[in-house]
Amino acid sequence: MSKRRAASATRPRSAAGRRSPAPAAKPAAGLPQLTHVDARGRIQMVNVGDKPVTSREAVARAEISMSSEARALIRAGAVKKGDPLQAARLAGIMAAKKTSDLIPLCHPLVLTHVSIELTPTRRGYAIEARVATAGQTGVEMEALTAAAVAALTLYDMVKAVDKAMVIGDLHLAEKKGGRSGHYLRGRSPSDGEP
Repeated sequence: MSKRRAASATRPRSAAGRRSPAPAAKPAAGLPQLTHVDARGRIQMVNVGDKPVTSREAVARAEISMSSEARALIRAGAVKKGDPLQAARLAGIMAAKKTSDLIPLCHPLVLTHVSIELTPTRRGYAIEARVATAGQTGVEMEALTAAAVAALTLYDMVKAVDKAMVIGDLHLAEKKGGRSGHYLRGRSPSDGEP
């Protein structure tokens, strides 16, 4: 009998005859506790009801690299499907608004602002998504989702010309508001506020 089967066989059965889930692993001393996992190791949506409503903002960035032919078509406004930059901007805004439908444990939020910037680079485009709200939880996932979907939309709009495009470097660049305060990528927590 394998170790996994042996461990499963020793767990008690519920009244319905099912084995109870394995106990959750305890976090190592000094490590932060994950808030989306309860004491028994089950996934849960975090209760933010007691948190104060504060202004919150997040900035996420991504990049898409593409062939010189694809870049030239976009910059000349010659893509048959339409303007890829406007489509990507709109898709990013829509994605930010739908994040809680896509990411299972995200809270539905009322967003007060979403902007998507697409900046030409030597190899393609840099994408920046900026999202804001006044709420009880942050908008980091909304910003990341917006940047990712904007990049995917650019890919979709010009894939007939370049299927080898690469989407990458998706990251949270900055976060403001809430209990954890200001986060700026690349800045050490000991650096303090800018």
